[in-house]
Amino acid sequence: MDYIKNPGNIESRSFEIIQEEINAIRPEYRFRNEIDEMIIKRAIHTTADFEYLDILKISDKAVENIVQALKNKASIYTDTNMALSGINKKVLDKIGCSYTCLISDPRVAELAKKKEITRSMAAVEVAAEEEGEKIFVFGNAPTAVYKAIELHNEGQLNAKAIIGVPVGFVGAADSKEELRKSDIENIVSVGRKGGSNLAAAILNAILYYYFR
Repeated sequence: MDYIKNPGNIESRSFEIIQEEINAIRPEYRFRNEIDEMIIKRAIHTTADFEYLDILKISDKAVENIVQALKNKASIYTDTNMALSGINKKVLDKIGCSYTCLISDPRVAELAKKKEITRSMAAVEVAAEEEGEKIFVFGNAPTAVYKAIELHNEGQLNAKAIIGVPVGFVGAADSKEELRKSDIENIVSVGRKGGSNLAAAILNAILYYYFR
């Protein structure tokens, strides 16, 4: 059997196929700029779903804010360990950014039980209490998105941007729409689609473009 074995070649060929497919199904499609192209193509690469050409929305200063926050050694908070595991930590270590998922933190468990809220919400509250600039990466929990918006509106979050792409049926689409309406710079997948793998891929696209 003849097949590609080199991982770098596999990725390169994947992106070639993605562009070929775009040329075939959407010949009129144009990306807004180069970094948007990198983000959207990596989203497609991760999901094999070309609908992200239309449903992945990037606010005007989202990438700029994320890049500046990363340069300022911001802390990255994810809503799942799966999202955290997918993020390229070598690049984050190189630029001096911390990263964590607080979902199993004892403080989070205690707060969630005390307030009778989801652990995802409690994790955002705990993160909000920590110092420094923050980037939130949500791929699973709509309640985390809602809580982040609430804390931002109360002036307690210090989030430079939110990657908000929760997947699912209960609150996923609505929470992302609320995030888009907010004044938080954001990257959002409109509708039900999303996921932890997508959330990680979006951040990785920015890391690879600016810091690799």
